[in-house]
Amino acid sequence: MAALPSIVSAEEVTTAINTSNVYSPVAVQDNITVTGKVTDENGNPLTGVTVLQKGTENSTISDTNGDFSIEASDDGVLVFSLVGYSVQTISISGNTSVGNISLSKLIHTAFKDEKADEILGGVSSVNIENIIDENYFTYTLDNLYTFVSGYNGNSLWGYGDAFALVDGVPRDLDNVMPSEIESITFLKGAQAVALYGSRGAKGAIIITTKRGKEQDMKISARVNTGVYVDKSYPEYLGAAEYMTYYNQARKNDGLDPLYSEELIYKTSTGDNPYRYPDVNFYSSDYIRKFSNRTDVTAEINGGNKFARYYSNVSYFSANNTLQFGEGEKLGSDRFNIRGNVDMNFNDYISAAVDANITMYNSKGYVVNGSDFWGAASTWRPNRVAPLIPTSYINEYATTAQDLIALEENIYNGQFLAGSSTDQTNVFADLLYAGKTKATTRQFQFDLRLDFKLSQLLDGLSFHTQASMDYNTAYNTSFNDKYAVYAPEWTNVNGKDEIINLTKIGENKHSGVQNISARYNNRTTAFFAHFDYNRVFGSHTVNAMLLANGFQIEKSGEYHHIANANLGLDIHYDLGKRYFAAFTAAMPYSAKLQEGSRAGFSPSVSLGWNISNEDFFNKGLINNLMLSVSASDLSQDIDISDYYMYLGAYSTGGWVSWGNSGSQVGFQSKNAGNPDFGYIHRKELSANMRLGMMNNSLTFDFSAFTNLTTGLIYQPAGSFPSYFNYNGNNFIPNINFNEDLRRGFDVSVNYRKTFGEVKFAAGANFTYINAKANKRDDSGYQYEYQYREGTNLNAIWGYECLGFFTDETDIANSPDQSSFGAQIKPGDLKYKDQNGDNVIDSKDVVDLKEVNGWQFGAPYTMGINLSASYKGFTLYVLGIAQTGFSSVYNSSYYWPAGDDKYSVNVRNAWTPETAATAEIPRLTTGSANNNNQTSDFWMKKISRFDLTRVQLTYDLPSTLFQNNRVLSGVSVYVSGSNLATISKESEKITLNIGSPAQTRFYNLGVKVNF
Repeated sequence: MAALPSIVSAEEVTTAINTSNVYSPVAVQDNITVTGKVTDENGNPLTGVTVLQKGTENSTISDTNGDFSIEASDDGVLVFSLVGYSVQTISISGNTSVGNISLSKLIHTAFKDEKADEILGGVSSVNIENIIDENYFTYTLDNLYTFVSGYNGNSLWGYGDAFALVDGVPRDLDNVMPSEIESITFLKGAQAVALYGSRGAKGAIIITTKRGKEQDMKISARVNTGVYVDKSYPEYLGAAEYMTYYNQARKNDGLDPLYSEELIYKTSTGDNPYRYPDVNFYSSDYIRKFSNRTDVTAEINGGNKFARYYSNVSYFSANNTLQFGEGEKLGSDRFNIRGNVDMNFNDYISAAVDANITMYNSKGYVVNGSDFWGAASTWRPNRVAPLIPTSYINEYATTAQDLIALEENIYNGQFLAGSSTDQTNVFADLLYAGKTKATTRQFQFDLRLDFKLSQLLDGLSFHTQASMDYNTAYNTSFNDKYAVYAPEWTNVNGKDEIINLTKIGENKHSGVQNISARYNNRTTAFFAHFDYNRVFGSHTVNAMLLANGFQIEKSGEYHHIANANLGLDIHYDLGKRYFAAFTAAMPYSAKLQEGSRAGFSPSVSLGWNISNEDFFNKGLINNLMLSVSASDLSQDIDISDYYMYLGAYSTGGWVSWGNSGSQVGFQSKNAGNPDFGYIHRKELSANMRLGMMNNSLTFDFSAFTNLTTGLIYQPAGSFPSYFNYNGNNFIPNINFNEDLRRGFDVSVNYRKTFGEVKFAAGANFTYINAKANKRDDSGYQYEYQYREGTNLNAIWGYECLGFFTDETDIANSPDQSSFGAQIKPGDLKYKDQNGDNVIDSKDVVDLKEVNGWQFGAPYTMGINLSASYKGFTLYVLGIAQTGFSSVYNSSYYWPAGDDKYSVNVRNAWTPETAATAEIPRLTTGSANNNNQTSDFWMKKISRFDLTRVQLTYDLPSTLFQNNRVLSGVSVYVSGSNLATISKESEKITLNIGSPAQTRFYNLGVKVNF
């Protein structure tokens, strides 16, 4: 949305620039040439800074090195302004050089902009506009935790479900492209999100789109095209080897072989893959190892002090790796238009109007079971040949010949094959089941008004915004039916031939377009706030009084998603040394009963900028800021439904009354709770920002501990058993459970110029430990199963003692029959934790105590490196994670029953391979014993991902000095998701039942006009 009140626009610039409504010409005889350099707080040169002599129209802008030169009055005042930075004023006082002018970066936070060096912790920001030319990416949050500490790609300080806003409105982050974005702010601390009320209690991600600048119209165009290259595919056995191992599984079960040696041999030769099928889904007949993505973007930016505009028009298309039937046509495309306009009506009133339209389409195919990738993980290779050449039909088999002569669905001389159990298959689906198309349309509109009320009270202003979004989507499809043919084979004179066909099903092509999955969603958002910003000598006061609310209406849902709150925000500083802030919100929740719906969320922060003290000697350390915050946020996000405070009843069970016989009765589902209330996030946090060597080296460190109290729970263990009996539950929902999160994050950045080389490096480290602080463990008999005190990401399972070696070992071990599978040598043996000689759910333990690690990485680090030299810029991003485990116990790693076999079965247990076996024995029976979650299937994961490398070349500016059309050209090549370094890299980079993970190689060109 429009620039928020602290940003360089109507208010701050007008105050700094205008002394009256009449401009005065500069007296020529008093002019001198004034030079200087403009940088940010870290010493980086700022390009495009407007340098204006106050009270005149005399201005210039800084160049790429931040340098400027202006003819100005010797007693004049210069005003320095740049969108996204604070305004700075300097008196000339006869000096021909004003030296280095530093502008503080403005960070978009909740309903305002704040100077980066005055934020009291819990906030990180990335200026996308500054990095996208050297680090081009296509997904909004792609790899941003290489720049941001406290964010691991999924959560902020351990909380998932962060509040996502685009231009101040709750919106889907997928609907904004990186090329449209100015900056992204991550609000991690409770003090930073308090003004958002209940919905902001788990952190917030704020996206601010680009806005017009006061400049001549500038146009830029960007074209990218690249290929996704599949990293790896699952490895499954061919049909002959599958049948061999399946016979081994039957032998393990004490059964006779199912497949004869002759059948296995004939299959292995591959002479007739139609009678003896050997289907390979990953064959080049069906997929190619790469797909393409192409996007085109045009941006227009310009304006004057009265109106500024920004427009972005973009289009992308992408296909997929399937190259069979309708699969060749699969793909998606997106067309988007965004327009942002800012207007200053006069010195006191400004407005902004934003609009965005997105049209998205995706093509698919009708599926009668699993899709291609799902079928690839389950369809056994010897099951049936999906297509058989008609040439295999014996010329004298007139019945079969007549059937095929009438068949319309002949593909490349092949008919659709099947059986009574395989009447459809995914290959036939791709050819003849029909096609689908998903269509999405999104319309977004914002209107913002800003009023400077200094005529009423100096420093007073009013800001309001209203937004309306529409999101509509539907699927269309043509659903067709097809027939398959079950062949009857024979061998005539050494040649396999089909002597009969049995038709199964009918071909049906209705031509009727079906419409499904329709929805129409609408978001309405509004906020308004009075701001008061005054400086009284060395005292600065900033205050805000806020009303905020939004409502999201979704098709088919009775209750709308809504959030409403009042807010108060007061910031004070003394001489830019001592800072104090008080923030409070009053949320309102319809999920609570009347009388309890209003909440209160206070937050207090204190800060001390030691580097601004007179006693501070700015030598090696030139900037040092400390801050602490305490907050208590009320939230209803984790209240999963409405009316949970009421007693609930539903039909259920049967009752008999008199002679009427059995009738449907009513059952209680839960009792009411008049004390049902808000969930609270109670947090203490501390922050330190440190700048060294003229801010060439900076540190940003935060530590936090937060306690989530009042999580909803039905305390069955605290009530007599008859409160939950025979389908009736009289136990209320109560605020009981507590979660404790502790951790820290640190961001280190280094920037330095060595001759003609500009070098920058950043490292961001995050540690989070989340525990169940309070639980009702009365339902557990043994302390080792208590959830209280354990990690929220704990893996609960069985401690494995290896394989059963023989029948004697089984007889002398605790009984494991509770899993419903017959135990045999080669099955997994589990530890009897409670000594009752039975393995059951009472033996489940926290496997962190066994394996040492958990789900989810507690340690995350992101790195970013860049180096520029004579027009070349190299950018490198990487992510490291450690301290977690993954469980690999799907059928790919250990199949049972009629599962498809992967190459892992070659390492299955047999009496001969007992010493070297890596997985349990094969079985055609139940998998229930061996695929229990246990430390046997756990792998400790430490990984480093090289996520992006980009090389950019900016053509020399001298080539465009006399060019009236072009002002610059950049060419770049990049690679994404290039490498994963880990002991378990093969498992990490493997997708089963879904499209393969990919590397992306891109070539791009950007042209400035």
